[in-house]
Amino acid sequence: MVDSTSLRPLRFLVFPKFPSPSYDLLCRRPLQGRHSLRLPARIRSSSAVAVESDSSTDQKSALELDLFACPICYEPLIRKGPPGLNLPAIYRSGFKCQKCNKAYSSKDVYLDLTITSGAKNYTEFKPNRTELFRSPIVSFLYERGWRQNFSRSGFPGPDEEFKMAQEYFKPAEGGLLVDVSCGSGLFSRKFAKSGTYSGVIALDFSENMLRQSYDFIKADDTILNSNLALVRADVSRLPFLSGSVDAVHAGAALHCWPSPSNAVSEICRILRSGGVFVGTTFLAPDLNISFLRPYRQTILQMEGNTYGNLTEKEIEDLCTSCGLTNYSSKVQQSFIMFSAQKP
Repeated sequence: MVDSTSLRPLRFLVFPKFPSPSYDLLCRRPLQGRHSLRLPARIRSSSAVAVESDSSTDQKSALELDLFACPICYEPLIRKGPPGLNLPAIYRSGFKCQKCNKAYSSKDVYLDLTITSGAKNYTEFKPNRTELFRSPIVSFLYERGWRQNFSRSGFPGPDEEFKMAQEYFKPAEGGLLVDVSCGSGLFSRKFAKSGTYSGVIALDFSENMLRQSYDFIKADDTILNSNLALVRADVSRLPFLSGSVDAVHAGAALHCWPSPSNAVSEICRILRSGGVFVGTTFLAPDLNISFLRPYRQTILQMEGNTYGNLTEKEIEDLCTSCGLTNYSSKVQQSFIMFSAQKP
């Protein structure tokens, strides 16, 4: 294995135009203190080789293995461009899978890491409860009245939810946090502003939610150049290496996922050992009459509820069956915040 410390002088050869402290995120040199970004050892060694080879051919841009992975084959993406996890660096970079050779690039204001990225004729559609949030109207209204209505179901409000989540995330301080189904980035911005994490990735399937998130970020100078990136991806096919993420947050999201089991199993895959998953959602009524349970979704749809709400017992069973442990939860009316860890 190549000792990455021996390659530190290459920083100024490979990145002469982009000197930045955020270089450490991609060179895999540990950051100081609690804000170090934990990444698999094989990435560090492979990255070092890539940096060495590129320094002899192209000194104006970087070419190395990135923290993102191909959503098709889960191999590390090769990145060419300026270093850093911040918005300007990510969207001036190109990404390519070293195995299947598929290229990924920024589209508008976010990095598109969906399987269908680059498709010209095929368009992926999800169930109505997912497609609803791809609407530009819903994306615009989400933080301008839509999210506030959650209080009727027992949601304590974004500030209190953030404090609760931070308590669960204490074991993951200093690591990389992925905010899946981030919507307009309400909690992504809070996590980035907290300074608790070495990097925050705001991830959603909705293009318009990500554009709205960017509008909020660019209006806030305190986080515009922070280690915060916007990524379009499918929660059932997360573009990260196994065991590469310290924390995953999913706010008011689980009930919208087409397949919660696929999503939670993916979250478990990308979490490192000891990594933490925290989610909030709307609870379904607990129908104690067992023969009615298979028909619960039909009953809810008849009442106009098309979301896939689960009961508290089902959420715990889902997390456990996907390999997570140390499950705990807090319930208030139809609101639940739950947490589980990767063993």
